[in-house]
Amino acid sequence: MPELPEVETTVRGLAKFLEGETITRVTVNRPDMRRPFPAGLVQALTGASVTHLTRRAKYGLIHTSRDHAMVFHLGMSGRWRIDPEADDKHDHLILETAHNRFALNDPRRFGSVDLMTTQELVTWKPFAALGPEPLGNALTAEHLREATRGRKQAIKLLLLDQRIVAGLGNIYVCEALWRSGISPRKAGGKVTMPQLRRLVPAIREVLEQSIRDGGSTLRDFAQPDGNLGYFATRFHVYGREGEACHHDDGGTIRRIVQGGRSTWFCPVCQR
Repeated sequence: MPELPEVETTVRGLAKFLEGETITRVTVNRPDMRRPFPAGLVQALTGASVTHLTRRAKYGLIHTSRDHAMVFHLGMSGRWRIDPEADDKHDHLILETAHNRFALNDPRRFGSVDLMTTQELVTWKPFAALGPEPLGNALTAEHLREATRGRKQAIKLLLLDQRIVAGLGNIYVCEALWRSGISPRKAGGKVTMPQLRRLVPAIREVLEQSIRDGGSTLRDFAQPDGNLGYFATRFHVYGREGEACHHDDGGTIRRIVQGGRSTWFCPVCQR
């Protein structure tokens, strides 16, 4: 599934071509993806100007001059194609401007599109329960201390809870825990403040590095210009079971299952 860096690079890529442009045509090629397309989507977007694009957790938002925002989620295999050379049967939504054509392509159709007014975004259920953005100032060691105080659940699983931190996914949680030297199996309530103070910058570092590199190359993800990211080549633990730890501590990367998800870690530097 595209994670926060993939969505962020997608939003930044789209912004280069969409911001300030007027949407001249909207084409919906099927009635639904994960759920039906909004009934008034075509009417709301046609003729509207794109003012700016933002991201919240793993959602991208296209804001318009009509006080609307089209909220998209890439699901498992979604991506935007800019000026595709040929139509594809998985291009489910197409936005056109005077200069470009943007196709939302999703073979598995686990993605979604919603239409909200600016006011509705404030109380929209998927956003209302989200924790702080991991790249924002609200994510602090003190916030994590309060959110995990007394919790017996493993810190890895708590970090995946979107109510605690918005947008973190399996790949980058594994990498951040390795960078901060915290065992993914440790109970959240037992993670110390010094460890949490290492964890917060580690989360930001791994996400920012991935955004600079363009996201990971897992499965179907591509940036809007079609280029694959290459952060996957820099993974320290994710997908490296049986390989030597990059800390050169004599450890070998292990894989375990937590909450139905694979976890990779070094048993030496993440005791």
